[in-house]
Amino acid sequence: MGKHEFATSGADLQLVGIEKRFPGFTAIEHLDLTIPAGSFFALLGPSGCGKTTTLRLVAGLEEPSAGTVLIGGADVTSLKPYKRPVNTVFQSYALFPHMTILENVAFGLKQRGISDSLGKAKAGLELVELAHMAERKPAQLSGGQQQRVALARAVVNRPELLLLDEPLGALDLKLRRQMQHELKAIQQEVGLTFLHVTHDQEEAMTMADTVAVMNKGRIEQMGAPEQLYELPETVFVANFLGQSNLFTVSVTGENENVLHAKLGQSSISLLKSRSQRSSGSITVGVRPEKLRLHDNAPEPQAGVNVLGPGIITDVSFIGVSTQYTVSSESFGEVQVFAQNVAAGPAASLGQEVHVSWLADHTFGLLDDPTSTGQVEQGASTMMLSQLAKQK
Repeated sequence: MGKHEFATSGADLQLVGIEKRFPGFTAIEHLDLTIPAGSFFALLGPSGCGKTTTLRLVAGLEEPSAGTVLIGGADVTSLKPYKRPVNTVFQSYALFPHMTILENVAFGLKQRGISDSLGKAKAGLELVELAHMAERKPAQLSGGQQQRVALARAVVNRPELLLLDEPLGALDLKLRRQMQHELKAIQQEVGLTFLHVTHDQEEAMTMADTVAVMNKGRIEQMGAPEQLYELPETVFVANFLGQSNLFTVSVTGENENVLHAKLGQSSISLLKSRSQRSSGSITVGVRPEKLRLHDNAPEPQAGVNVLGPGIITDVSFIGVSTQYTVSSESFGEVQVFAQNVAAGPAASLGQEVHVSWLADHTFGLLDDPTSTGQVEQGASTMMLSQLAKQK
């Protein structure tokens, strides 16, 4: 199918001063957000953070307590859902079981009196590569195929904005990953603005141009996936988007570009440009895959941070990498992810090791350790990370 069939410039979405209060709690505190036309935008966060409420406000399924919703510059805050240039794809597919796939896709077009609705529906099925199944019923399709039908049904209506509410949540892992790539390809093909709500960090990072990490009714940080991963600004973002080793350190000095700090008896350096705070007690972090294991203490080297000695207290072989836990009274526990470039693990349980990483890979977070209760041990923050993922 050629791009001209469904091509549209999409529309930008603006949320201005949005608040949503329910009896007894506030779902959204104060939200200002602009999503550029034609972009794939992901709203990422744990259960209860306000992301689904935000999507429902855009769809018109909820009314804001305060604020304005603008689509393509037009104020739609008071418009009914069916009057908004929006379509939503839900996790549940919501296909009509008694209709064929083709009839399902054409349903919305027929309801609106669009000419050649069946022809447009066939083009929609071609877009999701299911034209050969046009006469089948939904029950004859797999979960992934049903999701593609639901997507085709939404796209043929040519909405300016397509809302995706955990659309891949019901699929198994392999199919979910396949659909992530297909969704991204379709978005690029049709040029619509996609707003994707998910709690799955990999899903958000795989598909979105821009990710907004939401927590307790507000956006903690927003940017390109690689920016959020490499340079998180808060403890929540560092732990929700991937895993992090976090430490509380005391800043001891600085030069033009670098901060120097103490962690127990060890010295830690980081670039000023990679830290949200530059004095006193601060929380710093490094991703587990940035760390290297050493049998002996490495020679001191400018721009390299070293911790040790520590004991390997856990080894988990997961195929592409081996995950080590290194424990020490001086720095708690750190996680090290080592890529498996040789046969078998590079280190063994109970072995004494040192760990090192480049100062360039260290990040300094906004959180004040004294006011947030941030602990010094990397282990405790890793536990917080796991809890966040289970929610």
